[in-house]
Amino acid sequence: MLHPQSSAQQKKLDVLLLGMVAIETVLVSLALVPAQLWTRILPQSASAALDGPFPPAIAPVITAVIYLTPTAVGFLCRSWQKALLYATVPAWIGLGLFVTAATFKVGAFYLVSADHITANVSVLELFAALGVIGWLGRFFVKVPWTM
Repeated sequence: MLHPQSSAQQKKLDVLLLGMVAIETVLVSLALVPAQLWTRILPQSASAALDGPFPPAIAPVITAVIYLTPTAVGFLCRSWQKALLYATVPAWIGLGLFVTAATFKVGAFYLVSADHITANVSVLELFAALGVIGWLGRFFVKVPWTM
């Protein structure tokens, strides 16, 4: 039987996980916006095509967060299934929004062209691998609240 404190702790951990997934989803969605659109939205920014809406000083931090968050999410999950799901949800949502937007301009078969399938699957594989690496890290770093 679960101790009441462990139940409250699990709820806090679940909220933390969902918050991390939400932040990651926003960052991935922003990262998938084409550079041409950022230059139109932010014409006064010289680095909009490269850094999007983020100032050049924090752009490397945003990149690090995009790569480290799925690993941290995987580390905080108790099961590998949740680690895979939570780590890849931002990529699924971001890619879904991107592909939907691209079909308005390119056409309905954008998703099934060979080069786009490869790129989309590669993004999903990356996020899945990062989530699994985080989950496997639980076995090397013994933290009481993750067990």
